[in-house]
Amino acid sequence: MRIGDLAHETGVSRRLLRYYEEQGLLRPTRLDNGYREYAEADVAMVRHIRAMLAAGLSTAVIGTVVHCVRDKDELRVPPGCPTFIGELRRERARITETISQLEGSRRILDAVLDTAPRNGDTSLRNGDTSRKPAP
Repeated sequence: MRIGDLAHETGVSRRLLRYYEEQGLLRPTRLDNGYREYAEADVAMVRHIRAMLAAGLSTAVIGTVVHCVRDKDELRVPPGCPTFIGELRRERARITETISQLEGSRRILDAVLDTAPRNGDTSLRNGDTSRKPAP
């Protein structure tokens, strides 16, 4: 299938598919005329790439584990691919650390906001960014 067909099948733009190829995540064959030819398995691979991106993995990390992904229907931990498990654990730890740092930042902001004049307006503390300035 051609790049337009893959884009249509997956809902991913041609430009993004070319980026995935640049990153080594997809490896289409090249026809004599230079056109990319994708296999049916590339549809599942694009969906797996999208799932891993949604899980917070970078394309660099995905590039180290994408060879482990073979299941057509579902993204799952493959047997005999310890790289995949190790990378997922490292990424989960990184995300957990980021969440902790963000929660610390929120606590600091909450403490500062607790010292702000109230004027009956608590929308800042509650995360409402649509508040109107006090008259």
